Amino acid sequence: MKQIYFIINPKARNGYCMKIWDKLENKLVEENITYQATFTEYPGHAKSLAAEIAASNDEEKIMIAVGGDGTMHEVMNGMINYKNIILGFVPGGSGNDFSRGFHIPSDPIEALQVMLRLMKSDAPLIDAGKVTMTDHAEHYFINNMGVGFDALVSHAVNQSRMKGILNKLSMGRLIYVYFLLKKLFTYKCTSIELSIEGKKHLFDNTWFVTVSNQPYYGGGMKIAPNAVPDDGIFEITVVHNLSRIKLLLVFISVFWGKHIHFKEVETFQGSMVTIQSESPVFIHADGEIIGFTPLNMQVHSKAVQVLTPKVKDAIS
Repeated sequence: MKQIYFIINPKARNGYCMKIWDKLENKLVEENITYQATFTEYPGHAKSLAAEIAASNDEEKIMIAVGGDGTMHEVMNGMINYKNIILGFVPGGSGNDFSRGFHIPSDPIEALQVMLRLMKSDAPLIDAGKVTMTDHAEHYFINNMGVGFDALVSHAVNQSRMKGILNKLSMGRLIYVYFLLKKLFTYKCTSIELSIEGKKHLFDNTWFVTVSNQPYYGGGMKIAPNAVPDDGIFEITVVHNLSRIKLLLVFISVFWGKHIHFKEVETFQGSMVTIQSESPVFIHADGEIIGFTPLNMQVHSKAVQVLTPKVKDAIS
């Protein structure tokens, strides 16, 4: 039987993730499942824990992140260069876009039961994106990455104490809406040069560019309705040349994936992308800030084995 490792972020969802883990642990004991659990202690710790577990021996292992999308992002970055890891996820954060995009139940106990069932069969191979910065630093993402306004909102959300307050009230998803409205009237758009497979596209007054591996980001926004995480191609969304008020309409419609019908929203597909901007703007990967433009991005096709229903059945 494969070794099972859980990497738990006890601070996720303002500490509520520990209560989730207590329930999961009781279920594991009840099911007589042998496992090992480790807990993160600081930002970046999940990445180093994942790398240590992956490198400990060559045996195939199940590695399950328990936390939010940031925890999953770190764990994936820690194990991405090891082929002996199958990646799983139990949602314990506030956004949990990974679980939406990969059809994992939002209820942690149900998610655990899905993980235990899926590990009995072959796990599908999923694409990942590799972002390379000007200093040659490399970051991987599995949900999406973006530059501009959405990255600024992600930065504000991650730095805010209000996130913890709203999490306590089970309203954590509203933090994205709050900072979207707060930053909307002060954000300065910039010109973006986007190169896709070597073909250049110039956009004035650009709000943001998002590169997606699966449909969801920002706590349930369906930014890329047509994204499929195992086709070797990413969906690219550019929002530019629209007023602040109309941007609100775009963000309202994005929950249903209808924003793509606005003429100021342009979509592309590609596996190799370069993004440059007139002035440096924030970059996020899976909602985590990784620096400022410019950047290069490329698809790593079928790079990670993930415990998810078969993609052709799961993605709708």
